[in-house]
Amino acid sequence: MKLDVYKEWLGIPEGPRPPDHYALLRLVQFDDDVDRIRKNYKKLNSHVRKYATGQYSNESQELLNELAKAMLCLTDAERKREYDAGLGREFDDEASSGTATLLGNLQREGVISSAQANEAKSHAERTGLSLRDAVVQLKLANQEQATRAYASELGLAYVDIADMIPDETALDTLPKSVVRRFTCLPLFVDGDRVLVACASEPSHELEEEIRLRFGAAMRPVLSTPQAIKAGIDQYYAAGLRKENAPPPKKATATNKIAEVVTKKKPVSQMTDAEKAERFQMGIVLICVTFVILGNLDAWVLYNIVWKLFMPSWFPFVATIVLGGPIMFLIYQSYIRKR
Repeated sequence: MKLDVYKEWLGIPEGPRPPDHYALLRLVQFDDDVDRIRKNYKKLNSHVRKYATGQYSNESQELLNELAKAMLCLTDAERKREYDAGLGREFDDEASSGTATLLGNLQREGVISSAQANEAKSHAERTGLSLRDAVVQLKLANQEQATRAYASELGLAYVDIADMIPDETALDTLPKSVVRRFTCLPLFVDGDRVLVACASEPSHELEEEIRLRFGAAMRPVLSTPQAIKAGIDQYYAAGLRKENAPPPKKATATNKIAEVVTKKKPVSQMTDAEKAERFQMGIVLICVTFVILGNLDAWVLYNIVWKLFMPSWFPFVATIVLGGPIMFLIYQSYIRKR
């Protein structure tokens, strides 16, 4: 009989499996207290980690991922609202209250005062630091407080890397060179998205890197730079995993032409489509050759050389002399049926 990890490990009574996020995290339905959500997650995460080694290691990893997904959903205001609506929650006020700034979030949480917020802003402008780094450098907030406020400003969830166990497949897919360059850490695939912990707002370059390597879009979450660097050192330790090859590049017209030009496949082995493509390439190369040589004759060589002994109405010496042999070679390589 298959082990019911929800009942045996988390004490969740028999019922729908898997349970909803609130039941999974042992919360009252529609609980909006972010601190309580994170506190429950940490407690359950620590408990399930006890089974990470031994005969139930796979079940433990799967449940840890479920707990993380539930916590990330319920601590992301926009995703939580959508999730709650799906469970039948009705909202009195449909208007969005907007997103507070980093300093505003810290003030609302009672971490800094209005005067300290102004001090941090002035310090950031004077030194060129980001506001997050400014409040930390002034010791007005610690890294976690500042990053959580920054995540809230960006509308992203915050994660503590120490509470996460990244999926091995995700780690193998994104090489060390990439995670170090972008200061990020892949966590796991969540539905049709790849969950990636970032130290700051992700760049389009990172999003494209994730899309090419995983074949899926990225869902960024934020963590402190120190935590991500520690995670990289832990999960990408020397010799722990191999570097992957660069992601496949997008197909371009230039690449396509180069592929056709360098193709050495015998004509007898080509399909009709390949033969037609080969013929068209030959015609294009002939046209390009005569355009280049004709312009070279008319605008360069005639004024320097040909006008000394050729009539002005016939400046195309190089076109005739070189064009013929080049056209013959192109014909032999691309047009002639063999």
